[in-house]
Amino acid sequence: MSRKYCTSLSILAVVFSLRAVGFPADRLKSERPAPRPEGSRLDQPAGSPSSFHTCALDERVPSSEGAARQRRVRRHIVVVVWDGMRPDFVSEQNTPALWKLSREGVTFRNHHAVYPSATIVNGTALVTGVYPSKNGIIANHVYRPDIDLNHAIDVEIPAVVKKGDELSGGKYISVPTIAELVQRAGGRTVIATAKTVGLLLDRQIRNRSSDSNGPASPLGEGERMKVRGSITRDNGEAQTLTLPSPLRRERRTNSESETKIDSQGAKNSVTLFAGKSLPAEILPWITETLGPFPPSHLQQNLWTTKALTDFFWKDGLPVLSILWLGEPDLTQHESAPGTSAALAAIKSADENLAAVLAALDQRDARGTTDMFVVSDHGFSTIERSIDLRKILNDAGFVAKTEFESQPESGEIMLAGNGGSVLFYVVGHDEKLIHRLVEFLQQSDFTGVIFTKEPMEGTFTLEQAKMDRPEPDHRPDVVMSFRWNDSKNQFGIPGMIDADWQRGAGKGTHATLSCFDMHNMLIAAGPDFRRGQTDDLATGNIDLAPTILRILAMTPPHQMNGRVLFEAVANLNPATAGPKAESKTTEATKDFRSGTWRQSLKISRVGSTIYLDEGNGTFTPK
Repeated sequence: MSRKYCTSLSILAVVFSLRAVGFPADRLKSERPAPRPEGSRLDQPAGSPSSFHTCALDERVPSSEGAARQRRVRRHIVVVVWDGMRPDFVSEQNTPALWKLSREGVTFRNHHAVYPSATIVNGTALVTGVYPSKNGIIANHVYRPDIDLNHAIDVEIPAVVKKGDELSGGKYISVPTIAELVQRAGGRTVIATAKTVGLLLDRQIRNRSSDSNGPASPLGEGERMKVRGSITRDNGEAQTLTLPSPLRRERRTNSESETKIDSQGAKNSVTLFAGKSLPAEILPWITETLGPFPPSHLQQNLWTTKALTDFFWKDGLPVLSILWLGEPDLTQHESAPGTSAALAAIKSADENLAAVLAALDQRDARGTTDMFVVSDHGFSTIERSIDLRKILNDAGFVAKTEFESQPESGEIMLAGNGGSVLFYVVGHDEKLIHRLVEFLQQSDFTGVIFTKEPMEGTFTLEQAKMDRPEPDHRPDVVMSFRWNDSKNQFGIPGMIDADWQRGAGKGTHATLSCFDMHNMLIAAGPDFRRGQTDDLATGNIDLAPTILRILAMTPPHQMNGRVLFEAVANLNPATAGPKAESKTTEATKDFRSGTWRQSLKISRVGSTIYLDEGNGTFTPK
């Protein structure tokens, strides 16, 4: 295929910037962009003179006289995650603050989760910009006998994360997160999550009470360390501000209206997750005012939001802030999408977003802040709860959800993830795996099957982006449950079969249903178009490369996600990025009693692949 290049240097810069994150330059056809707003860097090549460093976000811009002058321009990134928010619930009535923000920015109408469409998997993909197969977190619940011989593990709990890092030399997550990269460049980050996922967004913060070189361990509220402060003189000279907390020290120069992050910026980063913190001494400082982390879901979100805006932002915005709200996910699990309780949870999430926006307005920071409001996955209603362990045992398999003693060859560990199940066959007997797959193919609940080794009528783990490089860490079989587009009792489409953990009528996710795989993204700020929609396929893996490009940072590894150039202000959206392709792949297997057929629909934009949906059925003869 011949390569076509524009002659303008501006477009060459965009092409080279695409290649810097692993995109083929010949897929980009573009016109000369209009002039960019001062302070924007989405259309600059990574590694340019505006690259992020420990002093500030610097940008060289031409002066009116044509001579180069140095101007310091700050960019702040704020990511707000609404866990489990379906895009079809965004409306002026349900979400007035989000609705208004969408009118000020870009609504991405074809946004995707990675598979499995679950929280921990997508949280990790969001902050690494790579597929689960590359970052190492392939499901919320997996079986790792090197970590726990007898049980499937929750991948984000502190003891598991610590053990995983010990076994991998600090590579439990195989690539650095954007928070870690910003800190390496000297910038301060704040992660505040109402759920346990926060630990994986940035687990590398060192406890300042220790010189340890390993990842810090979250400590309980009782393990408090004394926090000291001091008074700072205001004499117009650059000096260190010492706050009543150890969160942040910045150098301010009154005469230049600029902020320079000193070497303490990265060290003063913090991770808050489900009422715990890294470093540990931060938590008592918060609970003295806000009280302990509350038990109710809505109050947990409010507590976490206040911790972000009232404490961590008290004396200045960090380069990167991530606020993760646990709603409407938790309430939809307990009820279902569309219930009055679920709608109230959505309204509560919107109120927390409004509080974040108000805090930015109070600091006059909206003009320098790019906002991303995103959900990790969609949601469905359970039509049938499948007791898979009983079904398999009745069929002659030895299926377990935990081992009482040393696992024996031929036993099958089931790691339930709601709308998907991972199967680990002890000993990896090929004939047994084939028998298991054929049983699933002839069932009435299976949607799509992925296998470690190629098999007739299945897709491979590579096609699901779940093929970890370590063979021992891969499941032998992954099954997504069957789904349909019928409506629940509240008129909300999307019904699925699911595992044994929740009953029929409740809400869950993690299938390849389009209602689980399609989620929400709205972006607004100085670097984004206003009042626009984007119909190109986008995904959670695109946030990390886009954020790094805004900060003029070059990732140390090639990312699978892409920079969302088509949403950039003053660039023609029809020509600013590669075009989308879509295709559907099928796999079949004939039995004496009928035919199994499964399909997987994918979209591709440039080199980035998004899973749209997948389903299957067995048709008797």
